[in-house]
Amino acid sequence: MVKLRVPFAFLALVGLMTLSPVHFVSAEGAESEAARVFSTSPRKDGGRVWRIGYYEGGFHGNYDRYLRATVAGLMKLGWIRDAEIPDLKGRDTRPIWRWLSNNVKSEYVEFVEDAYYSAQWDDNERRARRETLLRRLNKDRDIDLVIAMGTWAGKDLATSKHNTPTIVMSSSDPIGSGIIASAEDSGFDHLHARVDPKRYERQVRVFHDVIGFKKLGVAYEDSVVGKSYAAIDVVERVAAERGFEVVHCHTQSDIADEKRAGESVHRCFEMLSRKVDAIYVTVQGGVNSETIPRLVKLANNYRIPTFSQLGSTEVKHGFLLSISRAGGFKPVGRFLAATIAKVFNGARPRDLNQVFEDAPNIAINLKTAELVGLYLYAHVLAAADEIYRDISVPR
Repeated sequence: MVKLRVPFAFLALVGLMTLSPVHFVSAEGAESEAARVFSTSPRKDGGRVWRIGYYEGGFHGNYDRYLRATVAGLMKLGWIRDAEIPDLKGRDTRPIWRWLSNNVKSEYVEFVEDAYYSAQWDDNERRARRETLLRRLNKDRDIDLVIAMGTWAGKDLATSKHNTPTIVMSSSDPIGSGIIASAEDSGFDHLHARVDPKRYERQVRVFHDVIGFKKLGVAYEDSVVGKSYAAIDVVERVAAERGFEVVHCHTQSDIADEKRAGESVHRCFEMLSRKVDAIYVTVQGGVNSETIPRLVKLANNYRIPTFSQLGSTEVKHGFLLSISRAGGFKPVGRFLAATIAKVFNGARPRDLNQVFEDAPNIAINLKTAELVGLYLYAHVLAAADEIYRDISVPR
């Protein structure tokens, strides 16, 4: 039976997060603060609409959510007429982009249908798409702003080889991966990347406060990008401070073969489950709707508590704990939409605030807690914001 080190661990933790010097910025607060300098009101580019392009490294479970939330934010600001984006089959961003290109009604912006680029997690495709996009930005100059979704896209456009405004979204660690110079300065006039500097530190501290593990397992791709996804530097720093050991296992993540990526994560879970007493489940290509049921079953069979780096969606599907986004993706979507609006109103992306920190919500799966033998005090349940009583299968 796994017991909490302190009966009031959750309550103490929530109190610390509330009283800590970390400032959780609301979308409305961020907008009102910056509105004193840059307007978010809709305006045309002279007599023409602003043309928006899109670039991603490949399919990822959060990319469609960021895109939908940002479009909803633009609707809220009046740049786009209100409309409901249909629940298209799957969560690939390509059909969403196609729908936006052909159905959005706006006097101010256009989602350019043929300005959608995806590298499909293939190195050769990445080089080809990057060069094609850069050539278009420099020669044709028919795109006014690019949404760079994820770390691959952010790194490819964080360069002096072009000067088109670029808004990086859904990058796990834009500082650690080298996309931006710091939280205060992107390093390029045309570049902006939303960052939450303390996000993963909060996660690891939460997990350790609740479980009190001595050995924490982490599976990740052994590359600069893979380490940034997994926040390895943060994990090691908290481990040194608190005195627990980190056990590493290397996977394959950003590759076109999802099956091979999934098998690499499964092998690591099998190895780690024999050596550790908790696993930090990091964001990577091999952790997806196909593999999560197997990973959850494996960890639960070994009675290993798990923490999802991604968020409450994976807790719903069987990982034990996570910190989720209060309000889902709507707040960050409004923040990113306001950033785009300010750029169209004359702001340099580099001049705009990049820090947007999600207010923390605790998510827990009670069925998983039962299977791993975690004793839950009433105080723990009282402090949890999202509680799942069963393990659901991902669509």
